[in-house]
Amino acid sequence: MHTPQDPIARRRLFKTAGAAGALVAVAAAVPLVRREPEADAAAKPVPQGSAGYRATEHVLRYYETTRT
Repeated sequence: MHTPQDPIARRRLFKTAGAAGALVAVAAAVPLVRREPEADAAAKPVPQGSAGYRATEHVLRYYETTRT
């Protein structure tokens, strides 16, 4: 086995410490709370009898502004 003064052992120590630091950084960047897609759908119920998309006056006005 290598002694602590051995340059190879020291490099291995720093490489391991660097890898551990990188893992900690990634773990800190990952959000801790994940929302389920089903929870989003349950939070906003669809109105009964809704036809979905409706071209209201303000939507039609927007379409007029985008015509070239």
